[in-house]
Amino acid sequence: MPGRLAGKRVLITQAPDYMGPAIIELFREEGAAVIADSSDLTPADAPARVVAAAGEIDVLVANLALRPRRAPVQAIDDADWLALFDTLVHPLMRLVRAALPQMIERRAGKIVAVTSAAPLRGIPNVAGYVAARGAQNAFIKTVGLEVARHNIQVNAIAQNYVENNFYYPPELTGDPEMLARMEAAIPLGRLAKARESAELALYLASDASDFMAGQVIPFAGGWA
Repeated sequence: MPGRLAGKRVLITQAPDYMGPAIIELFREEGAAVIADSSDLTPADAPARVVAAAGEIDVLVANLALRPRRAPVQAIDDADWLALFDTLVHPLMRLVRAALPQMIERRAGKIVAVTSAAPLRGIPNVAGYVAARGAQNAFIKTVGLEVARHNIQVNAIAQNYVENNFYYPPELTGDPEMLARMEAAIPLGRLAKARESAELALYLASDASDFMAGQVIPFAGGWA
């Protein structure tokens, strides 16, 4: 039986990190030809080069991650603030900008951004991270509406408390005391498996999401 992404070419960025490994595994199981890119996307011309090298793509998964810099607002370091926007926000815009022309020409395409639920609620002492993720979410909402008329679906997974190698790695979730504190903050009482978030990404990348446009979907067990 054909997979849900059979015949689709998918570009996934920052492939080794965050949700990259889980999404790549599931998408390949579902028949996608996956281009797993691990380039540094902070240079201004890098996103366009990556998209051009990938060729014709049906799906762009903008998987971008950088760990928060913890500090109260009055102690935010300019370099840390700029690094968050240079890694999370500017590459997202440039990737989308580079991928859209071919999708508009075909009148078909999916863009899935893996962002964060942090801006939906706020987290003290990581204002820079929350602001950058909030900018991502606002961008996706607007672009999703802008390109919907071209039959392109642009949406985001705003997640938190999902097991992954970047924010919730085994060395963190394997600490019983730390795990208990995290689970106490989650209404569902557990962390999500990476596969669960990948399944949502699969839905947004597949034909099943053809009526979704500019949505930022909370995926955080009720935390947001």
